[in-house]
Amino acid sequence: MVLLQTPPWAGQADPEASTLGDKVRFLSDPAAYVPVPEQVVTRETHMSWVFMAGDRVYKLKKPVRFAYLDFSTLDRREAACRAEDLLNRRLAPDVYLGVVPLTLSTAGLAISGDGFVVDWLVVMRRLEENATLEAALRGGWLRPTQIDRLATTLGTFYAHAPRVRLEPESYVVTWQKAPAANCRALLDARFGLPFGCVERIAQVQRRFSMQRSALLRERIRARRFVDSHGDLRPEHIWLREPVTIIDCLEFDPKLRANDPLDEIAFLHLECERLGGLWAGERIRRHLARALEDDAASGLFLFYRSHRAMLRARLSIAHLLDPNPRTPEKWPRLARVYLKLAAVDAGRLERILGRARKERPRA
Repeated sequence: MVLLQTPPWAGQADPEASTLGDKVRFLSDPAAYVPVPEQVVTRETHMSWVFMAGDRVYKLKKPVRFAYLDFSTLDRREAACRAEDLLNRRLAPDVYLGVVPLTLSTAGLAISGDGFVVDWLVVMRRLEENATLEAALRGGWLRPTQIDRLATTLGTFYAHAPRVRLEPESYVVTWQKAPAANCRALLDARFGLPFGCVERIAQVQRRFSMQRSALLRERIRARRFVDSHGDLRPEHIWLREPVTIIDCLEFDPKLRANDPLDEIAFLHLECERLGGLWAGERIRRHLARALEDDAASGLFLFYRSHRAMLRARLSIAHLLDPNPRTPEKWPRLARVYLKLAAVDAGRLERILGRARKERPRA
């Protein structure tokens, strides 16, 4: 006979009694960790709290629910933590160290302690903050050899990433609907963004998705789409040896189902925004053959302009939060992205115009 012993904390601690504020206060205290660090540096993001304690980083997901993700329950947060740990080992195998419980007993909260599991933490190795691609671009110390190593890493990743099956017609329809969705969000009168600029960009994107729908379908039929990183920004790229890329989009595989050319277009956009267009161009040239990047088709510009519009939309959406952090930042950033998207749309319009002139008359 097996006797099931009652845990010592049973009936003595309520797992629902620990609020997000309680957890943040606990994890902000050096005494929460073994060994005890000199200090804990905390960062808040849209979806998480991050605690940098000594040579480790602990990430706590907020119990939030948005249209594109749901972390509202303990089970969902655990699943998201485990997915984050697993997926990010693809490009940062020595950084992600596992998932541990945050527990509550009558003695209080503890990391991997005795008691009820009240949340889950992703544990990471702490990296040098000034060693990112973003820091290198802002600081002006980025070298071509570093970019070449990054491009090689990305090329290897895309070559071995699992291929994703998509339905071509549904995919094309999604692209054709995207400009209107971005317009609806960006042209909210509360934001005061330039109406004509947004409309013009969306119009060019719609034209491309209609006139080049066969090209979009062919990318799918050629099995170009992979389970990608999903959020390939310079702030997520560490120029160490080996090149390390963290913080992929773990919460929705659909958002990681990308044409690698689209993802490189996004990185190219971000490099230009940070003053490093040359770096984005170097990565693009390095990967052009592998990704079948035909500049004359306009596909790269289409992807890039869409990413810029999407980033503008995500930036301005911060103002819809009940208590947005740094509210002055988001309209300014949205306008930067719209300016980049407008330049791309102008170039794309010229490509579409040339194609129309070259089309033989019946």
